[in-house]
Amino acid sequence: MSPDPSYRPSCRILDLGEDFYDAVTPAAFPAHVLRYRNRGWAAQVGLSGLTDAEWIAHMGRFEPLPGNLEEALALRYHGHQFRSYNPEIGDGRGFLFAQVEEAAGGRLLDLGTKGSGRTPYSRFGDGRLTLKGGVREVLATAMLEALGVDTSKSFSLIETGEALERNDEPSPTRSSVLVRLSHSHIRIGTFQRLRHFGDEANIARLLDYVVETYMPELSPETGAARAQAFLAEVIRRVARTGAQWMVAGFAHGVLNSDNINVTGESFDYGPWRFVPVMDPAFVAAYFDRGGLYAFGAQADSLAWNLTRLAECLLPLAPKDRLVAVLETFPDAFRAAFQAELLRRLGLAPAGAAAAGAAAESLWRFLFDSRAPFEQVFFDWYGGEAGKARAAASPLAELYAAEGFAPVRAALAGLPAAPGADLEHPYFRRAAPCTMLIDEVEAIWEAIDAADDWAPFHAKLAAVAEMAAAYGNGAPESSHGERKNHP
Repeated sequence: MSPDPSYRPSCRILDLGEDFYDAVTPAAFPAHVLRYRNRGWAAQVGLSGLTDAEWIAHMGRFEPLPGNLEEALALRYHGHQFRSYNPEIGDGRGFLFAQVEEAAGGRLLDLGTKGSGRTPYSRFGDGRLTLKGGVREVLATAMLEALGVDTSKSFSLIETGEALERNDEPSPTRSSVLVRLSHSHIRIGTFQRLRHFGDEANIARLLDYVVETYMPELSPETGAARAQAFLAEVIRRVARTGAQWMVAGFAHGVLNSDNINVTGESFDYGPWRFVPVMDPAFVAAYFDRGGLYAFGAQADSLAWNLTRLAECLLPLAPKDRLVAVLETFPDAFRAAFQAELLRRLGLAPAGAAAAGAAAESLWRFLFDSRAPFEQVFFDWYGGEAGKARAAASPLAELYAAEGFAPVRAALAGLPAAPGADLEHPYFRRAAPCTMLIDEVEAIWEAIDAADDWAPFHAKLAAVAEMAAAYGNGAPESSHGERKNHP
């Protein structure tokens, strides 16, 4: 393989040492059928020049990339799952097999897997991923990126030719292996494992690694001040991502502490869904019978997980100082929610009073009216500057009613953001691109019943058009300021 000139390999994870991972052997699959490759992000990490055969060799058989990790590494972590502590988890069907630097900006990015075989942490699982699960994750991450959410990227999906037995879906079902491009795989659960074992030396070591690798602006801080600054930065990032989920109408589904990483990036999707209407009680996972991770409970779940992270830092900083930092989360989330809502509407940043009025009035309208969630954001992109679109909307009558008056008043004083492309062809569509569960199931049904991938690719094309309209996505395919990274 001859990498692109922009390919910059890294083995930074090895700096942590063997206390943090186990070397593992990838599964040997009977087949490798390439179903999806993320060409935009491949270009950003210097891998766009790979032939299909080379891509499969690295993303399906996991032959090491040049100058990169020589062995795949299953990362060690614990975590609270539905608020019950589980010391037996870790990378059970995935591993980290490469690290690269992004061409634009030099961020360290991980290439990690899902469905790549058994590891020491698989317990009773087979280490595999259903093809349906892989398709769902590609669709989720594409949609989230298009909506400006700081998310992991689905980098590759390869069908692997096995028949899997599952209790929660028709079986046997087709198998796949997914590769994700992520900014970090250091989870809250990574710290929790060390706290569980009382390993204070490695807690300090992990903290230093995270600061030096992902938060170098905190490097001047030392001792207790470093631990506090780190917690504050994680709070800021996690609050921002949680706010992005809310304004995207996204329910993650399983906000366990091992599914929250310290860089704040959204990742590890299972039973996700987008809400059809604004419903705080909306639940994505059929097994979440108590609604612990309901759409409207996501901020509370994030705060709970951040408290678990703070507990891990108790050997490094006084409790009262960590508590004081934790208490900043509500304000951080509120500010992020208001800012993200304006961004989603294509409006310029505004002061707290104006942003708060817009957020409160629009959220109340969405709740009271049960208007289609994505339609409302589509209709009012650009605020008053896009009112002609709203006037032609199927919801025009609703917008003319008294219940919408507070929203119209709040939007009236907010100009469109300088980079908002209100003339993009996307905004001449009759309806916005959505990713509701019925659509996802229909896409899978076509694949499952007739191996018809046309609806899958058509949906990704529609999402790409949305991403271009909003100025999000891989740098080569976006215009204007990139909005999907902190």
